[in-house]
Amino acid sequence: MSSRDIVLGRIRRALTDVPREETPENSPVPRDYWDTHARRSDAQRLDLLAENLADYRALVHRCPPSGLPALIAELLAARGARSVVAPPGIPADWLPDEIERVADDPSMPPRELDALDSVLTGCAVAVAETGTIVLDAGADQGRRRISLVPDHHICVVRAPEQIVDSVPQALARLDPSRPQTWISGPSATSDIELDRVEGVHGPRTLEVVLVSAADEG
Repeated sequence: MSSRDIVLGRIRRALTDVPREETPENSPVPRDYWDTHARRSDAQRLDLLAENLADYRALVHRCPPSGLPALIAELLAARGARSVVAPPGIPADWLPDEIERVADDPSMPPRELDALDSVLTGCAVAVAETGTIVLDAGADQGRRRISLVPDHHICVVRAPEQIVDSVPQALARLDPSRPQTWISGPSATSDIELDRVEGVHGPRTLEVVLVSAADEG
């Protein structure tokens, strides 16, 4: 008997008391567990997200809505960026006139996408307790590959409406049928000697802009 047969046999024996017509929907899973480790104010949640993003080596910036275009222009200029891929939901006034805005075109070859200097996106939700940004291919986020191929990613997070405390709270906001990309800091991996290498399977530099009216003035 193969290992596969042994495993399948154990599964069948475990399911002997389950009626054949029963589906997973007939057996609801209790969801009465805690969905966060603490109750926080909007300001505390924003500060925790900023702290955990920085801990993952993301570059974190905070600004009021009125200062967003100037900050984005400053970040792009600091890298010498001249071309930025931006999905259609990104407002035109977020990018300076001298920067070439490249559309999120499905026909663009990966080599051409890789040659672009930066990508600018919004996000679906951000998790304060884990320092995680989630993209779900919304109008201001585009297809998954535009946030994975270019070496520099600027992601705009609106506070407080897009920030939640925990992963369970984030999942409750997300549509499971949409493609999701969960980002905790820039792309990084370690070899067997624990030498950290960034940019192997995603952007080497992640800059997160936390936009909050509380930072006005």
